[in-house]
Amino acid sequence: MKYKNYEDVAVELPKVDGIKDVTIRWLISDKDGAKNFAMRLFEVGPGGYTPWHQHEWEHEMFVLEGSGKAMKEGGEIEFKAGDVFFIEPWEWHNFKNTGKSTVKFLCLIPYLKKDQ
Repeated sequence: MKYKNYEDVAVELPKVDGIKDVTIRWLISDKDGAKNFAMRLFEVGPGGYTPWHQHEWEHEMFVLEGSGKAMKEGGEIEFKAGDVFFIEPWEWHNFKNTGKSTVKFLCLIPYLKKDQ
């Protein structure tokens, strides 16, 4: 078993276009011996957003703090702390912080796709 506090994990800036005020921490990854999944913590500042994108794998999200809008083809969904998302493969999406505080969410992805 491995144990650490999330604040001890390095903060990184995602290397993708189309983002504003987004950071990521790889909470569990291959560095921890994970072979199947990676767990990431995203923080999106007020007015910030993730890129409008799609990919071949599913992912799961849990909103820890803040509020905003999840954009998808054909509409948007308002979210708040405690909400969960399942994003299917090839589904277009992004997340926008529309509140006054930082949005924090956990995102789990298949390990083999951890570079996205």
